Amino acid sequence: MKKAVVIGSGFGGLASAVRLIRKGYEVTVLEARDQIGGRAGVFKEQGFIFDAGPTVITAPYLLNELFEMLGEDPKEFFTLLPIDPFYRIQFYDGSTFDYVGDEERLIDNIQRLSPRDVDGYRKLAKHARDIFDVGYTQLADEPFDTFVSMLRAAPDMIRLQNYRSVYSLVSKYIEDPRLRQAFSFEPLLVGGNPTKITSIYLLIHWLERKWGVHFVKGGTTALVQAFDKLLKRHGAQVLTNASVERIETRGDKVKRVWTREGRCYEADVVVSNADPVRVYRDMLPEHHRRKHSNGALSRKTHSMSLFVAYFGTKKLYPELAHHTILLGPRYQGLLGDIFDRKVLADDFSLYLHAPTRTDPGMAPEGHEAFYVLSPVPNNKSSINWQYEGERYKEKIYRFLEERALPGLAENLTVDFHVDPNYFEQDLQSEHGAAFGIEPSFRQSAYFRFHNQSEDFENLYFVGANTHPGAGVPGVLCSAKVLEKIIPESRALS
Repeated sequence: MKKAVVIGSGFGGLASAVRLIRKGYEVTVLEARDQIGGRAGVFKEQGFIFDAGPTVITAPYLLNELFEMLGEDPKEFFTLLPIDPFYRIQFYDGSTFDYVGDEERLIDNIQRLSPRDVDGYRKLAKHARDIFDVGYTQLADEPFDTFVSMLRAAPDMIRLQNYRSVYSLVSKYIEDPRLRQAFSFEPLLVGGNPTKITSIYLLIHWLERKWGVHFVKGGTTALVQAFDKLLKRHGAQVLTNASVERIETRGDKVKRVWTREGRCYEADVVVSNADPVRVYRDMLPEHHRRKHSNGALSRKTHSMSLFVAYFGTKKLYPELAHHTILLGPRYQGLLGDIFDRKVLADDFSLYLHAPTRTDPGMAPEGHEAFYVLSPVPNNKSSINWQYEGERYKEKIYRFLEERALPGLAENLTVDFHVDPNYFEQDLQSEHGAAFGIEPSFRQSAYFRFHNQSEDFENLYFVGANTHPGAGVPGVLCSAKVLEKIIPESRALS
């Protein structure tokens, strides 16, 4: 059997390993940390289970097909629980809006908040569906490895007004400033600034409408463990504490992967789920890199980072939704602080995750598990998180106590946080970017890192930095692209 080495065990790496097994390879997955999952890791503390990364699961067929292609029933490995509402959005003026999948209920919720925007939303939804039909259905699992592939897509992109930003296109149809925020915030889930990111990312709205929003019983970590079980059952090696130090090359091919511990793995194919900037710059010889020189890599722009506080309470909050978006007093100004000025603003908008709403097993009986996420600048800022971290967290807790969690301070039990340094150091993401390179127009599709390296013919990339982009569906689709560009094992010489 030909050998394939997968670097990194995020969802992109795990999905790639499954597809490589299907293609007949002997697969080894190398994970630098002491647990698999990459960003989808887990923190466990005093009976609480905290998902470290993604908690919004959409397009479940992408997960199911990975298990089914190896002849397994996904229901024997994991359970998806539907979330309703998808998100509860709490505006700074105290009004709320439930974003749900059922169109009749959704229209009723819009009607209650802003009757004049009902017709506009219907037009917006149709436009989002048209974008989805092209940007997702036709292009999400296609390799954008030539400029010609970009030119073929250009007429549809122009027709669908993808030269506009998500916020601009939403504002074309929606008048109420609150609903403009409600229907444009989703690009933040893939690291993009809604006021600048191309409107092709409005497809996220229809993707959620089409397949719903789900939570994995036991947390996202249960899905990671399901992949671990699947891979090992089908003969893959999944190794932790195996940090890759360098990739040995010969001519335009990669030959071996070396870990910091001095272990060597022969490879006919290497698939990297790690940050391509670090792979090219730190693991591969520059004199063999024509496309990805150190200078070219330094010109990449990166997504924002995150500040995430994990905490448990000895009080239940049954009135909460599973996902709550708490918007602050500013929207466009705050986005400018995060993405452009790279300063830590005095205000913030937050995502509050309450998994015990759906799965009480995420916390000890009679307790709640939470995390609260605040988008913040990446480490190209001058923020000293060792100094700012505790202060910022306490400020967030006070805001939550006033707006969503009365009595939080006196009912707090477990309590810790991560900041951009965690993304840069623990997850080895350049500048602590939480979602890889920024999904700007100049870094999307053909202009994003290609799924097949231009410098080494048997080196491939998956994950948030590659086409089609970040988010669970995006990284799973990046692995699906490999189906079309990695040869079957038996075809290799």
